[in-house]
Amino acid sequence: MNSSDINAHFDDTGTTRRAHHPVANPTCGEALVTLLEGYGIEFVFGIPGVHTVELYRGLAASSIRHVTPRHEQGAGFMADGYARVTGKPGVCFVITGPGMTNIATAMAQAYADSVPMLVISSVNARRDLGTGAGHLHELPSQRGVVSGFTAFSHTLLDAAELPHVLARAFAVFESARPRPVHIEIPLDVIVAPATGINLTPTALPSKPAACPNALVAAAELLAESRRPLILAGGGASNAALELRELAERLQAPVALTTNAKGLLPANHPLLIGSTQSLAPTRAMIREADVVLAVGTELGETDYDVVFDGGFGIEGLLIRVDIDGQQLMRNLRPDIAIAGDARHVLGSLSMRLHECAMRTPQPDWGSPRVAAVRDAVLAGYDAATRSQIQLIDTIVSALPDAIIAGDSTSPVYAGNFAYDARAPRSWFNSSTGYGTLGYALPAAIGAKLAAPGRPVVCLIGDGGLQFTLPELASAVEAKVPAIVLLWNNFGYGEIRKYMVSRGIVPVGVDIHTPDFIALARGFGCAACRADSPHAVAAQLRRAVQRDIPTLIEVDEADWFAHVPA
Repeated sequence: MNSSDINAHFDDTGTTRRAHHPVANPTCGEALVTLLEGYGIEFVFGIPGVHTVELYRGLAASSIRHVTPRHEQGAGFMADGYARVTGKPGVCFVITGPGMTNIATAMAQAYADSVPMLVISSVNARRDLGTGAGHLHELPSQRGVVSGFTAFSHTLLDAAELPHVLARAFAVFESARPRPVHIEIPLDVIVAPATGINLTPTALPSKPAACPNALVAAAELLAESRRPLILAGGGASNAALELRELAERLQAPVALTTNAKGLLPANHPLLIGSTQSLAPTRAMIREADVVLAVGTELGETDYDVVFDGGFGIEGLLIRVDIDGQQLMRNLRPDIAIAGDARHVLGSLSMRLHECAMRTPQPDWGSPRVAAVRDAVLAGYDAATRSQIQLIDTIVSALPDAIIAGDSTSPVYAGNFAYDARAPRSWFNSSTGYGTLGYALPAAIGAKLAAPGRPVVCLIGDGGLQFTLPELASAVEAKVPAIVLLWNNFGYGEIRKYMVSRGIVPVGVDIHTPDFIALARGFGCAACRADSPHAVAAQLRRAVQRDIPTLIEVDEADWFAHVPA
Protein backbone atom coordinates (compact mmCIF):
# COMPACT_ATOMS: atom_id res chain seq x y z
CA MET A 1 0.00 0.00 0.00
CA ASN A 2 1.42 3.39 -0.97
CA SER A 3 1.03 6.15 1.58
CA SER A 4 -1.00 8.18 -0.89
CA ASP A 5 -3.73 5.55 -0.58
CA ILE A 6 -4.16 6.08 3.16
CA ASN A 7 -7.42 7.87 3.90
CA ALA A 8 -8.02 10.36 6.68
CA HIS A 9 -9.16 8.65 9.85
CA PHE A 10 -9.72 9.19 13.55
CA ASP A 11 -7.12 8.19 16.12
CA ASP A 12 -8.12 6.75 19.50
CA THR A 13 -8.29 10.21 21.07
CA GLY A 14 -10.95 11.28 18.58
CA THR A 15 -8.60 13.66 16.80
CA THR A 16 -8.81 13.71 13.02
CA ARG A 17 -5.52 12.71 11.40
CA ARG A 18 -4.76 13.88 7.90
CA ALA A 19 -4.03 11.48 5.09
CA HIS A 20 -0.37 11.77 4.19
CA HIS A 21 0.38 12.68 0.61
CA PRO A 22 4.09 12.58 -0.27
CA VAL A 23 5.53 16.01 -0.93
CA ALA A 24 6.87 16.76 -4.38
CA ASN A 25 10.52 16.96 -3.36
CA PRO A 26 10.88 15.06 -0.09
CA THR A 27 13.91 15.03 2.14
CA CYS A 28 15.24 11.73 3.40
CA GLY A 29 13.47 12.36 6.71
CA GLU A 30 10.14 12.91 4.97
CA ALA A 31 10.65 9.85 2.78
CA LEU A 32 11.29 7.78 5.91
CA VAL A 33 7.89 8.71 7.34
CA THR A 34 6.15 7.88 4.06
CA LEU A 35 7.79 4.45 3.98
CA LEU A 36 6.91 3.76 7.62
CA GLU A 37 3.28 4.57 6.84
CA GLY A 38 3.39 2.16 3.94
CA TYR A 39 4.64 -0.61 6.21
CA GLY A 40 1.63 -0.03 8.47
CA ILE A 41 3.33 1.78 11.35
CA GLU A 42 0.73 3.42 13.61
CA PHE A 43 2.84 4.95 16.39
CA VAL A 44 6.26 6.47 16.89
CA PHE A 45 7.66 6.87 20.40
CA GLY A 46 10.27 9.56 20.84
CA ILE A 47 11.53 12.80 22.34
CA PRO A 48 12.31 15.45 19.70
CA GLY A 49 15.76 17.02 19.86
CA VAL A 50 17.77 19.39 17.72
CA HIS A 51 19.29 16.41 15.90
CA THR A 52 15.95 14.78 15.04
CA VAL A 53 13.62 17.67 14.25
CA GLU A 54 13.94 17.01 10.52
CA LEU A 55 12.39 13.56 11.05
CA TYR A 56 9.35 15.36 12.47
CA ARG A 57 8.88 17.56 9.38
CA GLY A 58 7.14 14.65 7.65
CA LEU A 59 5.60 13.17 10.80
CA ALA A 60 3.28 16.10 11.51
CA ALA A 61 1.40 15.61 8.24
CA SER A 62 1.28 11.83 8.43
CA SER A 63 -1.24 9.34 9.81
CA ILE A 64 1.33 8.14 12.36
CA ARG A 65 0.63 9.16 15.93
CA HIS A 66 3.58 10.42 17.97
CA VAL A 67 3.79 9.63 21.70
CA THR A 68 6.30 11.54 23.84
CA PRO A 69 7.80 9.66 26.80
CA ARG A 70 9.77 11.40 29.54
CA HIS A 71 12.92 9.37 28.92
CA GLU A 72 14.20 7.40 25.92
CA GLN A 73 14.18 4.23 28.01
CA GLY A 74 10.43 4.81 28.35
CA ALA A 75 10.18 5.14 24.56
CA GLY A 76 11.79 1.74 24.13
CA PHE A 77 9.60 0.07 26.73
CA MET A 78 6.47 1.60 25.17
CA ALA A 79 7.52 0.23 21.79
CA ASP A 80 8.17 -3.13 23.44
CA GLY A 81 4.71 -3.28 25.08
CA TYR A 82 3.05 -2.31 21.80
CA ALA A 83 4.98 -4.99 19.92
CA ARG A 84 4.23 -7.75 22.42
CA VAL A 85 0.48 -7.19 22.11
CA THR A 86 0.34 -6.74 18.33
CA GLY A 87 3.30 -8.77 17.07
CA LYS A 88 4.19 -5.73 14.96
CA PRO A 89 7.36 -3.68 15.44
CA GLY A 90 7.33 -0.74 17.82
CA VAL A 91 9.14 2.27 16.36
CA CYS A 92 11.23 4.90 18.16
CA PHE A 93 12.84 8.18 17.05
CA VAL A 94 15.92 8.87 19.17
CA ILE A 95 18.53 11.62 19.24
CA THR A 96 22.25 11.13 18.83
CA GLY A 97 24.38 10.13 21.82
CA PRO A 98 22.42 10.25 25.09
CA GLY A 99 19.22 9.18 23.35
CA MET A 100 20.96 6.02 22.22
CA THR A 101 22.55 5.22 25.58
CA ASN A 102 19.23 5.92 27.32
CA ILE A 103 17.28 3.51 25.11
CA ALA A 104 19.95 0.80 25.25
CA THR A 105 18.40 -0.98 28.25
CA ALA A 106 15.02 -1.21 26.54
CA MET A 107 16.63 -2.53 23.38
CA ALA A 108 18.53 -5.17 25.36
CA GLN A 109 15.31 -6.34 27.07
CA ALA A 110 13.60 -6.59 23.67
CA TYR A 111 16.58 -8.47 22.26
CA ALA A 112 16.49 -11.00 25.12
CA ASP A 113 12.76 -11.64 24.60
CA SER A 114 12.77 -11.58 20.76
CA VAL A 115 10.60 -8.47 20.48
CA PRO A 116 10.49 -6.55 17.17
CA MET A 117 11.62 -2.95 17.60
CA LEU A 118 12.85 -0.36 15.08
CA VAL A 119 15.03 2.38 16.52
CA ILE A 120 15.71 5.28 14.15
CA SER A 121 18.36 7.63 15.46
CA SER A 122 20.27 10.61 14.22
CA VAL A 123 24.06 10.65 14.23
CA ASN A 124 26.60 13.37 13.53
CA ALA A 125 27.15 14.47 9.95
CA ARG A 126 29.16 12.16 7.70
CA ARG A 127 32.23 14.39 7.71
CA ASP A 128 32.24 14.33 11.55
CA LEU A 129 31.80 10.59 12.13
CA GLY A 130 34.54 9.14 14.30
CA THR A 131 36.56 12.34 14.50
CA GLY A 132 36.43 12.73 18.27
CA ALA A 133 36.27 16.48 17.76
CA GLY A 134 33.72 17.04 20.53
CA HIS A 135 30.60 17.65 18.47
CA LEU A 136 27.24 17.79 20.23
CA HIS A 137 26.09 14.33 21.42
CA GLU A 138 29.13 12.68 19.85
CA LEU A 139 29.93 9.05 20.62
CA PRO A 140 32.89 7.17 19.13
CA SER A 141 30.42 4.66 17.66
CA GLN A 142 26.69 4.38 18.31
CA ARG A 143 26.67 1.18 16.31
CA GLY A 144 29.35 -0.19 18.59
CA VAL A 145 27.15 0.56 21.60
CA VAL A 146 24.12 -1.35 20.27
CA SER A 147 25.73 -4.05 18.15
CA GLY A 148 25.39 -6.69 20.86
CA PHE A 149 21.62 -6.35 21.20
CA THR A 150 20.34 -5.72 17.67
CA ALA A 151 19.66 -7.94 14.70
CA PHE A 152 21.70 -5.33 12.85
CA SER A 153 22.72 -1.69 13.09
CA HIS A 154 23.22 0.36 9.93
CA THR A 155 24.52 3.84 9.15
CA LEU A 156 22.57 5.35 6.25
CA LEU A 157 25.27 7.12 4.22
CA ASP A 158 23.08 7.91 1.21
CA ALA A 159 19.36 8.75 1.08
CA ALA A 160 19.01 6.37 -1.88
CA GLU A 161 19.76 3.44 0.46
CA LEU A 162 16.73 4.15 2.66
CA PRO A 163 14.15 1.83 1.00
CA HIS A 164 16.61 -1.08 0.96
CA VAL A 165 17.67 -0.72 4.59
CA LEU A 166 14.07 -0.43 5.80
CA ALA A 167 13.17 -3.50 3.75
CA ARG A 168 15.96 -5.42 5.51
CA ALA A 169 14.56 -4.34 8.89
CA PHE A 170 11.00 -5.39 8.09
CA ALA A 171 12.27 -8.67 6.63
CA VAL A 172 13.77 -9.42 10.07
CA PHE A 173 10.46 -8.62 11.74
CA GLU A 174 8.43 -10.65 9.27
CA SER A 175 10.49 -13.76 8.55
CA ALA A 176 13.34 -14.13 11.06
CA ARG A 177 13.76 -14.15 14.81
CA PRO A 178 12.31 -10.72 15.65
CA ARG A 179 14.75 -8.47 17.44
CA PRO A 180 15.60 -4.76 17.55
CA VAL A 181 17.02 -3.10 14.45
CA HIS A 182 18.88 0.21 14.63
CA ILE A 183 19.22 2.61 11.71
CA GLU A 184 21.20 5.80 12.26
CA ILE A 185 20.96 8.70 9.82
CA PRO A 186 23.65 11.39 9.72
CA LEU A 187 22.42 14.96 10.11
CA ASP A 188 23.33 15.89 6.56
CA VAL A 189 21.61 12.79 5.14
CA ILE A 190 18.32 13.44 7.00
CA VAL A 191 17.91 16.68 5.05
CA ALA A 192 19.32 15.34 1.76
CA PRO A 193 16.96 15.24 -1.24
CA ALA A 194 15.10 11.96 -1.69
CA THR A 195 13.55 12.80 -5.05
CA GLY A 196 13.20 9.74 -7.24
CA ILE A 197 13.30 7.22 -4.39
CA ASN A 198 10.66 4.49 -4.66
CA LEU A 199 8.40 5.04 -1.64
CA THR A 200 6.38 1.85 -2.12
CA PRO A 201 7.16 -0.75 0.56
CA THR A 202 9.12 -3.76 -0.64
CA ALA A 203 7.48 -7.18 -0.85
CA LEU A 204 8.63 -9.11 2.20
CA PRO A 205 9.58 -12.79 2.45
CA SER A 206 7.31 -15.30 4.14
CA LYS A 207 8.39 -17.16 7.25
CA PRO A 208 10.70 -20.11 6.52
CA ALA A 209 9.23 -23.57 6.09
CA ALA A 210 10.94 -26.57 7.65
CA CYS A 211 12.85 -29.33 5.91
CA PRO A 212 10.37 -32.07 4.88
CA ASN A 213 12.77 -34.86 5.91
CA ALA A 214 13.10 -33.40 9.40
CA LEU A 215 9.32 -33.18 9.69
CA VAL A 216 8.97 -36.83 8.69
CA ALA A 217 11.56 -37.92 11.25
CA ALA A 218 9.92 -35.86 13.99
CA ALA A 219 6.44 -37.17 13.17
CA GLU A 220 7.72 -40.75 13.30
CA LEU A 221 9.25 -40.21 16.75
CA LEU A 222 6.08 -38.59 18.08
CA ALA A 223 3.85 -41.31 16.59
CA GLU A 224 5.85 -43.98 18.43
CA SER A 225 5.94 -42.09 21.70
CA ARG A 226 3.94 -43.26 24.71
CA ARG A 227 4.88 -40.33 26.94
CA PRO A 228 5.21 -37.27 24.66
CA LEU A 229 5.54 -33.80 26.15
CA ILE A 230 5.66 -30.31 24.66
CA LEU A 231 7.67 -27.30 25.86
CA ALA A 232 6.48 -24.12 24.10
CA GLY A 233 8.01 -20.65 24.24
CA GLY A 234 7.30 -17.17 22.97
CA GLY A 235 8.47 -18.15 19.50
CA ALA A 236 5.19 -20.06 19.15
CA SER A 237 3.03 -17.05 20.01
CA ASN A 238 1.26 -17.09 16.65
CA ALA A 239 0.62 -20.84 16.70
CA ALA A 240 -1.97 -21.29 19.45
CA LEU A 241 -4.44 -23.26 17.32
CA GLU A 242 -1.75 -25.50 15.86
CA LEU A 243 -0.19 -26.15 19.28
CA ARG A 244 -3.52 -27.10 20.82
CA GLU A 245 -4.43 -29.41 17.95
CA LEU A 246 -1.09 -31.22 18.11
CA ALA A 247 -1.15 -31.53 21.90
CA GLU A 248 -4.65 -33.00 21.86
CA ARG A 249 -3.77 -35.38 19.05
CA LEU A 250 -0.77 -36.65 21.02
CA GLN A 251 -2.39 -36.27 24.46
CA ALA A 252 0.86 -34.54 25.32
CA PRO A 253 1.20 -32.38 28.44
CA VAL A 254 2.28 -28.83 27.62
CA ALA A 255 4.52 -26.52 29.65
CA LEU A 256 4.64 -22.86 28.61
CA THR A 257 7.30 -20.24 29.22
CA THR A 258 6.34 -16.83 30.58
CA ASN A 259 6.14 -15.34 27.09
CA ALA A 260 4.03 -18.26 25.86
CA LYS A 261 1.28 -18.02 28.48
CA GLY A 262 -2.15 -18.31 26.90
CA LEU A 263 -1.13 -20.58 24.02
CA LEU A 264 -3.22 -23.23 25.71
CA PRO A 265 -6.24 -21.75 27.47
CA ALA A 266 -6.41 -21.72 31.25
CA ASN A 267 -7.95 -24.91 32.68
CA HIS A 268 -7.05 -26.99 29.61
CA PRO A 269 -6.50 -30.52 30.93
CA LEU A 270 -3.12 -30.84 29.19
CA LEU A 271 -1.74 -27.55 30.48
CA ILE A 272 1.02 -28.08 33.03
CA GLY A 273 1.55 -24.33 33.40
CA SER A 274 4.88 -22.53 33.67
CA THR A 275 6.51 -24.48 36.49
CA GLN A 276 9.52 -25.98 34.73
CA SER A 277 11.76 -24.83 37.59
CA LEU A 278 9.80 -26.78 40.22
CA ALA A 279 10.46 -30.39 41.23
CA PRO A 280 7.10 -32.04 40.30
CA THR A 281 7.16 -30.61 36.78
CA ARG A 282 10.84 -31.41 36.30
CA ALA A 283 10.20 -35.01 37.31
CA MET A 284 7.43 -35.29 34.73
CA ILE A 285 9.62 -33.83 31.99
CA ARG A 286 12.30 -36.41 32.79
CA GLU A 287 9.70 -39.19 32.45
CA ALA A 288 8.77 -38.11 28.91
CA ASP A 289 10.17 -40.40 26.22
CA VAL A 290 9.94 -37.67 23.52
CA VAL A 291 10.02 -33.93 24.21
CA LEU A 292 9.05 -31.42 21.53
CA ALA A 293 10.52 -27.99 22.36
CA VAL A 294 9.14 -25.28 20.08
CA GLY A 295 10.05 -21.60 20.01
CA THR A 296 11.91 -21.73 23.32
CA GLU A 297 15.54 -21.03 24.23
CA LEU A 298 15.37 -23.61 27.03
CA GLY A 299 17.07 -20.85 29.00
CA GLU A 300 17.66 -20.23 32.67
CA THR A 301 14.96 -17.66 33.35
CA ASP A 302 12.21 -20.03 32.21
CA TYR A 303 13.60 -23.41 33.23
CA ASP A 304 15.92 -22.75 36.18
CA VAL A 305 14.88 -19.64 38.08
CA VAL A 306 15.89 -21.45 41.28
CA PHE A 307 19.44 -21.55 39.85
CA ASP A 308 20.21 -25.10 40.94
CA GLY A 309 21.00 -26.62 37.54
CA GLY A 310 18.29 -29.21 38.12
CA PHE A 311 16.37 -29.01 34.84
CA GLY A 312 17.02 -31.82 32.41
CA ILE A 313 15.53 -33.87 29.58
CA GLU A 314 16.20 -37.62 29.51
CA GLY A 315 14.03 -38.59 26.56
CA LEU A 316 14.61 -37.81 22.90
CA LEU A 317 14.50 -34.09 22.13
CA ILE A 318 12.99 -32.49 19.03
CA ARG A 319 13.74 -28.78 18.84
CA VAL A 320 11.91 -26.28 16.60
CA ASP A 321 13.06 -22.69 16.21
CA ILE A 322 13.09 -20.02 13.54
CA ASP A 323 16.70 -19.29 14.55
CA GLY A 324 18.98 -22.15 13.49
CA GLN A 325 21.73 -21.12 15.89
CA GLN A 326 19.38 -21.28 18.86
CA LEU A 327 18.73 -24.94 18.11
CA MET A 328 22.31 -25.63 19.11
CA ARG A 329 22.27 -23.81 22.47
CA ASN A 330 21.59 -25.13 25.99
CA LEU A 331 20.34 -28.67 25.22
CA ARG A 332 21.44 -30.85 22.33
CA PRO A 333 18.59 -31.94 20.03
CA ASP A 334 18.11 -35.39 18.52
CA ILE A 335 16.17 -33.72 15.71
CA ALA A 336 16.65 -30.02 14.90
CA ILE A 337 14.01 -28.27 12.79
CA ALA A 338 14.67 -24.72 11.61
CA GLY A 339 11.39 -23.15 10.65
CA ASP A 340 8.33 -21.16 11.64
CA ALA A 341 6.54 -22.65 14.65
CA ARG A 342 3.08 -22.33 13.14
CA HIS A 343 4.10 -24.13 9.96
CA VAL A 344 5.98 -26.87 11.79
CA LEU A 345 3.24 -27.60 14.34
CA GLY A 346 0.58 -27.61 11.65
CA SER A 347 2.64 -29.93 9.45
CA LEU A 348 3.36 -32.34 12.31
CA SER A 349 -0.30 -32.49 13.26
CA MET A 350 -1.31 -33.22 9.68
CA ARG A 351 1.31 -35.98 9.33
CA LEU A 352 0.25 -37.58 12.60
CA HIS A 353 -3.37 -37.49 11.46
CA GLU A 354 -2.37 -39.55 8.44
CA CYS A 355 -0.29 -42.20 10.23
CA ALA A 356 -0.80 -44.90 12.84
CA MET A 357 0.02 -43.74 16.37
CA ARG A 358 0.77 -45.68 19.51
CA THR A 359 -1.67 -45.25 22.36
CA PRO A 360 -0.25 -43.00 25.09
CA GLN A 361 0.55 -44.59 28.44
CA PRO A 362 -2.75 -44.76 30.41
CA ASP A 363 -1.61 -42.60 33.31
CA TRP A 364 0.00 -40.01 31.02
CA GLY A 365 -1.63 -36.91 29.54
CA SER A 366 -4.32 -35.18 31.58
CA PRO A 367 -4.18 -37.55 34.62
CA ARG A 368 -0.46 -36.94 35.01
CA VAL A 369 -0.94 -33.18 34.50
CA ALA A 370 -3.59 -33.03 37.22
CA ALA A 371 -1.30 -34.82 39.67
CA VAL A 372 1.63 -32.50 38.89
CA ARG A 373 -0.49 -29.39 39.24
CA ASP A 374 -1.79 -30.57 42.62
CA ALA A 375 1.77 -31.25 43.81
CA VAL A 376 2.97 -27.84 42.63
CA LEU A 377 0.09 -26.03 44.31
CA ALA A 378 0.71 -27.85 47.58
CA GLY A 379 4.31 -26.64 47.52
CA TYR A 380 3.57 -22.91 47.41
CA ASP A 381 4.26 -20.98 50.59
CA ALA A 382 1.75 -18.62 52.19
CA ALA A 383 3.22 -15.48 50.59
CA THR A 384 3.07 -16.97 47.11
CA ARG A 385 -0.54 -18.10 47.57
CA SER A 386 -1.46 -14.65 48.80
CA GLN A 387 0.18 -12.97 45.80
CA ILE A 388 -1.53 -15.40 43.44
CA GLN A 389 -4.83 -14.21 44.90
CA LEU A 390 -3.91 -10.66 43.89
CA ILE A 391 -3.59 -11.78 40.28
CA ASP A 392 -6.79 -13.81 40.52
CA THR A 393 -8.50 -10.65 41.79
CA ILE A 394 -7.32 -8.70 38.73
CA VAL A 395 -8.57 -11.33 36.31
CA SER A 396 -11.86 -11.83 38.14
CA ALA A 397 -12.58 -8.10 38.00
CA LEU A 398 -11.20 -7.60 34.47
CA PRO A 399 -11.39 -10.92 32.61
CA ASP A 400 -9.98 -9.52 29.37
CA ALA A 401 -7.07 -7.74 31.01
CA ILE A 402 -3.56 -7.53 29.61
CA ILE A 403 -1.07 -7.59 32.50
CA ALA A 404 2.33 -5.99 31.92
CA GLY A 405 4.60 -6.80 34.83
CA ASP A 406 7.86 -5.63 36.33
CA SER A 407 10.41 -7.41 38.51
CA THR A 408 8.27 -7.61 41.65
CA SER A 409 7.03 -10.34 43.99
CA PRO A 410 3.48 -10.85 42.61
CA VAL A 411 4.88 -11.06 39.08
CA TYR A 412 7.32 -13.77 40.12
CA ALA A 413 4.40 -15.66 41.67
CA GLY A 414 2.32 -15.16 38.53
CA ASN A 415 5.09 -16.43 36.29
CA PHE A 416 4.71 -19.76 38.09
CA ALA A 417 1.02 -19.91 38.86
CA TYR A 418 -1.01 -17.73 36.50
CA ASP A 419 -2.47 -19.28 33.35
CA ALA A 420 -3.46 -16.58 30.86
CA ARG A 421 -6.70 -16.89 28.94
CA ALA A 422 -5.18 -15.83 25.61
CA PRO A 423 -1.72 -15.27 24.10
CA ARG A 424 0.02 -11.89 24.44
CA SER A 425 -1.92 -11.10 27.62
CA TRP A 426 0.83 -11.62 30.24
CA PHE A 427 4.39 -10.39 29.84
CA ASN A 428 7.00 -8.80 32.05
CA SER A 429 10.65 -7.89 32.49
CA SER A 430 11.51 -10.40 35.20
CA THR A 431 12.70 -12.96 32.64
CA GLY A 432 15.44 -12.65 30.07
CA TYR A 433 17.35 -9.41 30.59
CA GLY A 434 15.47 -8.67 33.81
CA THR A 435 15.32 -4.89 34.02
CA LEU A 436 13.38 -2.72 36.47
CA GLY A 437 10.93 0.05 35.56
CA TYR A 438 9.64 -1.75 32.48
CA ALA A 439 5.99 -2.26 33.36
CA LEU A 440 4.63 1.30 33.35
CA PRO A 441 5.81 2.39 29.88
CA ALA A 442 5.18 -1.11 28.51
CA ALA A 443 1.59 -0.89 29.75
CA ILE A 444 1.21 2.44 27.94
CA GLY A 445 2.37 0.81 24.71
CA ALA A 446 0.08 -2.16 25.31
CA LYS A 447 -2.94 0.06 25.88
CA LEU A 448 -2.23 1.96 22.65
CA ALA A 449 -2.07 -1.41 20.90
CA ALA A 450 -5.34 -2.66 22.43
CA PRO A 451 -7.45 0.37 23.39
CA GLY A 452 -10.54 -1.78 23.90
CA ARG A 453 -8.97 -3.98 26.58
CA PRO A 454 -8.06 -3.15 30.18
CA VAL A 455 -4.29 -2.95 30.68
CA VAL A 456 -2.81 -3.37 34.15
CA CYS A 457 0.76 -2.44 35.04
CA LEU A 458 1.78 -4.69 37.94
CA ILE A 459 4.84 -3.11 39.51
CA GLY A 460 6.68 -2.69 42.81
CA ASP A 461 7.58 0.55 44.56
CA GLY A 462 11.27 0.16 43.71
CA GLY A 463 10.63 -0.50 40.03
CA LEU A 464 8.06 2.29 39.68
CA GLN A 465 10.61 4.87 40.81
CA PHE A 466 12.71 4.01 37.74
CA THR A 467 10.05 5.30 35.31
CA LEU A 468 7.50 7.16 37.45
CA PRO A 469 7.46 10.26 35.20
CA GLU A 470 5.87 8.18 32.45
CA LEU A 471 2.60 8.74 34.32
CA ALA A 472 2.72 12.19 32.74
CA SER A 473 3.19 10.60 29.32
CA ALA A 474 0.10 8.46 29.86
CA VAL A 475 -1.98 11.47 30.93
CA GLU A 476 -0.76 13.52 27.98
CA ALA A 477 -1.42 10.72 25.48
CA LYS A 478 -4.85 9.99 27.03
CA VAL A 479 -3.91 6.38 27.81
CA PRO A 480 -6.03 5.11 30.74
CA ALA A 481 -3.71 2.32 31.85
CA ILE A 482 -4.08 1.03 35.42
CA VAL A 483 -1.03 0.94 37.69
CA LEU A 484 -1.36 -1.66 40.43
CA LEU A 485 1.47 -0.81 42.81
CA TRP A 486 2.72 -3.53 45.17
CA ASN A 487 4.43 -1.53 47.90
CA ASN A 488 6.84 -3.36 50.21
CA PHE A 489 8.83 -0.20 50.94
CA GLY A 490 12.10 -1.04 49.30
CA TYR A 491 13.75 -3.75 47.22
CA GLY A 492 12.00 -6.54 49.10
CA GLU A 493 13.10 -9.46 46.95
CA ILE A 494 16.75 -8.42 47.07
CA ARG A 495 16.49 -7.87 50.82
CA LYS A 496 15.27 -11.45 51.28
CA TYR A 497 17.99 -12.78 48.98
CA MET A 498 20.71 -10.99 50.94
CA VAL A 499 19.37 -12.34 54.23
CA SER A 500 19.18 -15.88 52.83
CA ARG A 501 22.88 -15.66 51.95
CA GLY A 502 23.90 -14.31 55.33
CA ILE A 503 24.53 -10.77 54.07
CA VAL A 504 23.53 -7.81 56.19
CA PRO A 505 21.02 -5.90 54.01
CA VAL A 506 22.52 -2.71 52.58
CA GLY A 507 20.98 -0.42 49.97
CA VAL A 508 17.60 -2.10 49.87
CA ASP A 509 15.62 -0.08 52.42
CA ILE A 510 15.08 2.93 50.19
CA HIS A 511 12.99 6.01 50.89
CA THR A 512 9.43 5.51 49.69
CA PRO A 513 7.58 8.60 48.46
CA ASP A 514 3.87 9.34 48.68
CA PHE A 515 2.83 7.66 45.46
CA ILE A 516 -0.80 8.74 45.82
CA ALA A 517 0.17 12.41 45.96
CA LEU A 518 2.65 12.01 43.11
CA ALA A 519 0.15 10.24 40.87
CA ARG A 520 -2.47 12.91 41.48
CA GLY A 521 0.14 15.56 40.80
CA PHE A 522 0.76 13.99 37.39
CA GLY A 523 -2.99 14.16 36.66
CA CYS A 524 -3.91 10.54 37.47
CA ALA A 525 -6.60 9.16 39.68
CA ALA A 526 -5.08 7.44 42.73
CA CYS A 527 -6.23 5.42 45.74
CA ARG A 528 -5.23 2.70 48.18
CA ALA A 529 -6.74 -0.76 48.49
CA ASP A 530 -5.80 -3.49 50.93
CA SER A 531 -8.13 -6.45 50.31
CA PRO A 532 -9.41 -8.46 47.33
CA HIS A 533 -12.81 -6.77 47.59
CA ALA A 534 -11.29 -3.28 47.66
CA VAL A 535 -8.85 -3.98 44.81
CA ALA A 536 -11.60 -5.44 42.63
CA ALA A 537 -13.86 -2.46 43.27
CA GLN A 538 -11.10 0.03 42.40
CA LEU A 539 -10.18 -1.88 39.24
CA ARG A 540 -13.79 -1.72 38.05
CA ARG A 541 -13.89 2.01 38.74
CA ALA A 542 -10.58 2.53 36.96
CA VAL A 543 -11.77 1.09 33.64
CA GLN A 544 -14.57 3.67 33.59
CA ARG A 545 -12.07 6.55 33.58
CA ASP A 546 -10.33 8.18 30.63
CA ILE A 547 -7.18 8.93 32.66
CA PRO A 548 -4.63 6.58 34.24
CA THR A 549 -5.35 5.21 37.70
CA LEU A 550 -2.82 4.21 40.36
CA ILE A 551 -3.99 1.70 42.96
CA GLU A 552 -1.53 1.21 45.80
CA VAL A 553 -1.50 -2.07 47.72
CA ASP A 554 0.56 -2.22 50.91
CA GLU A 555 2.17 -5.66 51.06
CA ALA A 556 1.76 -6.01 54.85
CA ASP A 557 -1.91 -4.96 54.72
CA TRP A 558 -2.61 -7.38 51.85
CA PHE A 559 -1.00 -10.27 53.73
CA ALA A 560 -3.08 -9.37 56.79
CA HIS A 561 -6.30 -9.53 54.75
CA VAL A 562 -5.22 -12.56 52.67
CA PRO A 563 -3.20 -14.78 55.01
CA ALA A 564 -3.52 -17.81 52.70
